[in-house]
Amino acid sequence: MRITIRRAVLAALLVLQWNGIASAQTDFSGEWTVVRSMDNTENPWVGDWVGLPLNADGLARAEGWDASILSLPEYQCRPHGWAYIYRGPTQLRITKEVDPFSREVVAYQPEWHQSTNMPVYLDGRESPPPEANHTWGGFSTATWEGDILKIKTTHLKEDYIRRNGAMVSDQATVTSYWIRRGDILTWINIVHDPVYLSEPLIRSSEYRLTVNSQVPAHPCTSVFEGLEKGNVPHYLPGENPFLKNLRVRYGLAPTAPTGGVPTVYPEYQKDLQPSEWTAGDRRGSTR
Repeated sequence: MRITIRRAVLAALLVLQWNGIASAQTDFSGEWTVVRSMDNTENPWVGDWVGLPLNADGLARAEGWDASILSLPEYQCRPHGWAYIYRGPTQLRITKEVDPFSREVVAYQPEWHQSTNMPVYLDGRESPPPEANHTWGGFSTATWEGDILKIKTTHLKEDYIRRNGAMVSDQATVTSYWIRRGDILTWINIVHDPVYLSEPLIRSSEYRLTVNSQVPAHPCTSVFEGLEKGNVPHYLPGENPFLKNLRVRYGLAPTAPTGGVPTVYPEYQKDLQPSEWTAGDRRGSTR
């Protein structure tokens, strides 16, 4: 009898402990407004890949990029992918998906102004096989590290990490961390890509909980913007004229890199020389 009672008490304590752990987990749901975004350059100059650890293939891919490609019908309504969109200028909405019987949170659903469904599963489901379809949101599963949510994302499409030609491939994976401190959400992304990156790309954004904020609707219809059918804007190696303009803007020597691992670290500042732009002239004469 005593053993039975003891087992019952232990079972009750385990239930209470489990409930305590579950209740201690952070709630990330809500409407969030971005307040600080590391490397949030929005529409940066072509050639400005400073701070991105691109390898030789990644730089070659970026140097061939022509901004006119965004006028193609298939690009006009193209959503942003998981490796980039968290840096976007629009509001973020995170909703919870709750199991109808256990009432456990089984997934979070983050969404932005220009995104597709990007569920983050917390129910321990297995990742799909490598040959499964790749999407803009990829496949994300999450685990708790204390009150921090760690997210692993695979099965992504090729997408840009800076809106000027810097890309990650469809072999990229992303490790994300959600950290909440009161009304502030810190989102950290660590991107690994064996195709275009020499080192992991680590960036972060911060959001503030905003109760009167809403993610705007994004109806989008492609239109003809003057590009002939079959025309894919691009530059051949060595022909991108904007690369020279960037060097003038930043006062870079002809041999100084405009992207890659050397530009990630503080020592890169030694390659910068005084220019009209760095002196405060923002008229854009070298753009």
